[in-house]
Amino acid sequence: MSENLFASFIAPTILGLPAAVLIILFPPLLIPTSKYLINNRLITTQQWLIKLTSKQMMAMHNTKGRTWSLMLVSLIIFIATTNLLGLLPHSFTPTTQLSMNLAMAVPLWAGAVIMGFRSKIKNALAHFLPQGTPTPLIPMLVIIETISLLIQPMALAVRLTANITAGHLLMHLIGSATLAMSTINLPSTLIIFTILILLTILEIAVALIQAYVFTLLVSLYLHDNT
Repeated sequence: MSENLFASFIAPTILGLPAAVLIILFPPLLIPTSKYLINNRLITTQQWLIKLTSKQMMAMHNTKGRTWSLMLVSLIIFIATTNLLGLLPHSFTPTTQLSMNLAMAVPLWAGAVIMGFRSKIKNALAHFLPQGTPTPLIPMLVIIETISLLIQPMALAVRLTANITAGHLLMHLIGSATLAMSTINLPSTLIIFTILILLTILEIAVALIQAYVFTLLVSLYLHDNT
C-alpha cells in the first residue's frame, strides 16, 4: 500500500515524452462557451460566478490595478479547474508540483513588485523601514523586510502545493484502508467509506478555496504596489 503512495504525483509521460503540458492545457477546454445571443443556464451561472469573483477581488484596486483583472480571473479559473480534475481517479494534478506553482507565483509577484517600484518608488522603499524605527535596528529591519518580500512567491507556491498534496495523500490512505477492510469487517468498511466521501467533499471545497486564496494573495500584492 505504501509503495504507490506517491505514484500519483509523478509527472506522466506518453511514449517517453512528458505529458504535463497537455494536461495543463486540458482544463480550459472544459469551460463552455456560447455563440448564441441567449445563453443557457450553465453559461449564465458561469458568467455570474466570474463577475462576482472579479468584483470582489478588484473592488480594492485603482484603475491601474484593475488592468490585471483578466489575468487574475484566468488564474483562479485555471487553478480551480486543475485542482478539481486532479480529484478524478488515475489523474494527475499539476498543482502538486512545486515547480509549476513557482512558475505561476514568481512572474506575478515580480510583475507586481516591479510595477510598485516604477510607479510608487517612495512607498515601495518605505515598506523596508517602518516609521519611527530606532536607529540601531535599521540594518536588521531592512534585512528582515527584504527577506519577507523575497519569500512571498515561495510562500504562495508552498501553500498551494502543501494543501493539495496533503489532501490527495489522505484520500489515498483512506481509500486504501477502505479496500483493505472490505474483506475483513463490513461495518468498519462502511464507516471508513463514509469518511472517504466526506473527505472528498472537503477536498472539492479545498480545491476551490486554494485557487481563491492564491489569486487573492496575488491581488493583495498587486494592491500594495499600485
